[in-house]
Amino acid sequence: MTNDRYSSSRMSASLSIQPILPSVLPAVLELDNLCFGKLWTLEAYQREIDSPNSELLGLFLQKNQDRENTSDFRLPTSDLLAMACLWAILDEAHITLLAVHPDYQGRGLGQALLWGLMQAARDRTLSRATLEVRESNQPAISLYSKFGFQLAGRRRRYYKDTNEDALILWRGGLQRSEFQAQLTGWHDLASDRLQQSGFSLNVQKLEITRPESRNLS
Repeated sequence: MTNDRYSSSRMSASLSIQPILPSVLPAVLELDNLCFGKLWTLEAYQREIDSPNSELLGLFLQKNQDRENTSDFRLPTSDLLAMACLWAILDEAHITLLAVHPDYQGRGLGQALLWGLMQAARDRTLSRATLEVRESNQPAISLYSKFGFQLAGRRRRYYKDTNEDALILWRGGLQRSEFQAQLTGWHDLASDRLQQSGFSLNVQKLEITRPESRNLS
């Protein structure tokens, strides 16, 4: 018998990747505080929602999920488990944040959400992607490496709270035909990893569902 409380034999929870709307901002601020110690304000996140050059995505439990058998799963009441953001600057996707609720880190949620972010970058016809990451954040560096990011430089003492250096990671080729094949492979790997952690996807691919208006609430 397995002792893993996330085992799919005990429970499963369906996930979806969706744009974050204003109604979710209280949960966004809570997640920001848990992961970053209040990195951005409510107004800053609202600007990301309103901006046509920003992609602010959340990884949510689907609203029709039956939770009767998930009482020991400690699911946040907001349904928001992870979030990520990119800025579209000319032909480049600048990934500004990726956060996973502390209770669910190491379960594949970050991998799934990064897939969604890279798919969004390709959909926007961006050709390359870049980001900064703490030098000590080895789990994040390992994740980005799986998606083809390579070291491009260093920003000395970039993080003011610790004076830690930031590594600049970069990857190109987002509009090449082979990149779409890579996205498909990453999707499959993310789906398998989620299933191992007790999550399930009720569609064949993680699809980003966009509302008709960015300002819906």
